[in-house]
Amino acid sequence: MPAAPKQFIFACGPDDFLVNRVGKEFFETLATDAQADDFAREIVSGFANNVDEVEKAMNRFRDAVQTVALFGGKRVVWFKDVNFLADTVTGRADGTLQQVEALQELLATVNADDVAVVITAAPVDRRRSFPKWCEAHADFTLVGGDGEAAGETLANVVQSEAREWGATFGEGAAELLLQKIGANTRLLTEETRKLATHAGEGAAITEALVEELTPNFAEGDFFAAADRFFAGDLPGTLRELQRHFFAGGDARPVITALQNRNRILLQARVLLDSGELRAPGNYGFDKAAWARAQGHYARHFGGDTEKSSFNFFTQNQWYAGKLVSGAKLPPLRRLIDNQQEFLRAFEELIGRPHEAEAVLRDMAVRCLAG
Repeated sequence: MPAAPKQFIFACGPDDFLVNRVGKEFFETLATDAQADDFAREIVSGFANNVDEVEKAMNRFRDAVQTVALFGGKRVVWFKDVNFLADTVTGRADGTLQQVEALQELLATVNADDVAVVITAAPVDRRRSFPKWCEAHADFTLVGGDGEAAGETLANVVQSEAREWGATFGEGAAELLLQKIGANTRLLTEETRKLATHAGEGAAITEALVEELTPNFAEGDFFAAADRFFAGDLPGTLRELQRHFFAGGDARPVITALQNRNRILLQARVLLDSGELRAPGNYGFDKAAWARAQGHYARHFGGDTEKSSFNFFTQNQWYAGKLVSGAKLPPLRRLIDNQQEFLRAFEELIGRPHEAEAVLRDMAVRCLAG
């Protein structure tokens, strides 16, 4: 006997762009299949910054689901950008949990013959009862895997996007693109599309093409110099500094980029020295070891999941591994000294604002020449 059709579609994952892209495909397909006109289609935002906004979003969604189509037929409703199912302050609030219970009760009564419902949520704490209930009662899709698989997800995104445009990535090209863009899936897809179009159908996107056409979004215009600095390459660092300031660059993003990466490496150094993590391989840090270390230490960051260089575990696991493996990782003492040198350079820039290049050049020599 064939399985009974599910009452609604639930797509979730760690990345809102990927999840919403899948949700849009579901929504448009359902609307086409149901021959729904513009009045029978409705998109409701589920994005909420606090409990009051969660309640308002839920009220709008409830009204959308319970509204009868103006000209008869089937309605299609997309509850988009739901963010209150995550392990956040808002997601853990009693008021939010009550609204999630109400959401489950509402979805349990949905008549799929009258209204097709698509829900997209990112991120989602899958330890909670509601996502587990959705897995059993919905057409459930996990987009991109869990958070620890995010590095592989990013690599899959660019590879699949290239295939859609009839191109492939040559050796090292995809890795370079990920380093330049960082964990921004929207930019990754747009850049892959641009590179594939430039390369031409059936051609390979080369590392040289990525280097030529893709800006350094991950750490602003100082990406190349930061790489040289943390690779221990003093001549390369000085060369990139000269290029940066010759193009009219400012000193502030330089200091910021160096400090942010140094914080990440400093935390990685402690975890490696303690044995909590092993040196990363081609696919970043070991997923199981990363998850264990995150379980031990993430609570000390106050449960904050917003990406920050102050919290190692908010970094993309694959990208963090690339930073560490791509650096000539110095001992802890040197990384602490780096932070002191960055602070010293910042203070010197206040007193010597017109000598920014000289200040940063001297800083690089002090850090790397010893």
